[in-house]
Amino acid sequence: MTLITRPRRFGKTLNMRMVEQFFSIDYAGRSDLFEGLSIWQEEQYRQLQGNWPVIFLSFADVKETTFVQARNSIFCILEDLYEQYSFLLESDRLSKNEKSQIERMSAEMDESKAKFSLKRLSGYLSRYYGKKVLIFLDEYDTPMQEAYVNGYWEEMSGFMRSLFNSTFKTNPHLYRALMTGITRVSKESIFSDFNNPKVVTTTSKEYAQCFGFTEEEVFTALEEYGLSHKKAEVKDWYDGFTFGDKTDIYNPWSIINYLKTGEVDTYWAHTSTNSLAGKIIREGSEELKKDFEFLLKGDSIEIELDEQRVYGALSGRLSVVWSLLLASGYLKTVKREFLEERGRYRYTLALTNREVKQMFETMIQGWFREEAEDSYNRFITALLAGDEELMNELMNQIAEQTFSYFDTGTKLSRSEPERFYHGFVLGLMVDLAGRYTITSNRESGLGRYDVMLEPKKRDDDAIILEFKVRRPNREIDLEETAAAALSQIEEKQYAKSLLAKGIPEGKIRSYGFAFEGKTVLIREGRGARP
Repeated sequence: MTLITRPRRFGKTLNMRMVEQFFSIDYAGRSDLFEGLSIWQEEQYRQLQGNWPVIFLSFADVKETTFVQARNSIFCILEDLYEQYSFLLESDRLSKNEKSQIERMSAEMDESKAKFSLKRLSGYLSRYYGKKVLIFLDEYDTPMQEAYVNGYWEEMSGFMRSLFNSTFKTNPHLYRALMTGITRVSKESIFSDFNNPKVVTTTSKEYAQCFGFTEEEVFTALEEYGLSHKKAEVKDWYDGFTFGDKTDIYNPWSIINYLKTGEVDTYWAHTSTNSLAGKIIREGSEELKKDFEFLLKGDSIEIELDEQRVYGALSGRLSVVWSLLLASGYLKTVKREFLEERGRYRYTLALTNREVKQMFETMIQGWFREEAEDSYNRFITALLAGDEELMNELMNQIAEQTFSYFDTGTKLSRSEPERFYHGFVLGLMVDLAGRYTITSNRESGLGRYDVMLEPKKRDDDAIILEFKVRRPNREIDLEETAAAALSQIEEKQYAKSLLAKGIPEGKIRSYGFAFEGKTVLIREGRGARP
């Protein structure tokens, strides 16, 4: 069995259909489909065309919010698949009982029947044609992604493990299998019984140029459409994908749509809700959000990737999160270095291109807009105006509505304010990027500040924000916690880097944010002190 992973809209289904038509008995004698292509120049390959019984199915449309709905969708796909082979009912090579089994295949079947459905169909076809079958499964992991996002991962992984085991592991009628998907689901989740399936990921050299458009192909297409003068713009927006050792790969969907309109847009991003990426970043750790701040500013991060496990460890291992985002096309490989002492690769990663960056900016705005749109917009206005009273009123509304949105647990955890504040910083970076340079957790003076807003225009004030969770054994109330935050700004001389850039002390404002549960208190400092 071979599994090939590529981001969505990179031609996986098109390639799978091409392979199906090359091998399937249903297309025997259709030399017109491949004449003039390189493969037809080789006699050994020509002899393979149209010689195999092929089972083709796709899970691309299994995007349900519950396990029962997702399972039933798969049952419907299996029912339709059997309908394609209804001619088996006329064959004298199947027993009366086997024909009865075929007739009873329906969307109302139970899980045990579904689990063995592909194995049984393989046996029927193998006996009918006198050859073992090829099975092509497109977008195998779509149900797994939806299961993770919607909270039914355990049920779905258990069902898929049983289905895949009977289809690909214990199936004596199977000759070869080919699967495609976006991610490599962990072996422990659904491939635990497999004997070393061949996996071709985005970091593999094999088939590196078989998916997506090369830069040469894109630039040739632009010339044909009279858009040669747009090459730099198209490269900025849509270049950046890397497969194996091949760089400058473009997303076909975006390029095709750009050629139709001649205008840039987030075409690829619009083909999905991007719910999985949003979930793992929004609910991610403080460290993950800090790293994402660097990515949004155009910087890169260094990480050791783990391609063996994807979903099972998303809540606890950063390497798995970044691996999934890389496989999904949201990140690109800037540099790859093999660490001999650890036996693994260290990757330097960045956001893939401008289209992906804009997609994430829109997503981050939505984190607040969906939960507390009016309060958030008004808070930004109050912050810029220095209205402390209104800032307190609105920040408490925002915290009440969005704290659980940024936390993975069902109860309020001590880490939640940190998760919230880093999500909040990402929101500031998106909404105020045109007016401020926003940094967080950087050195200045004698320590590291939480958030700094450096104005791009001299008329605006610089702003320093420090966040603290109340410690009952040290602070009587939130007033003391906010005061401690402000004292830290002064004692650690966080304003020093701003003063060094010529921003006068009177144009630097500081605020201490004190958290206790979902309650927030904000106090303004007395000004910058070098």
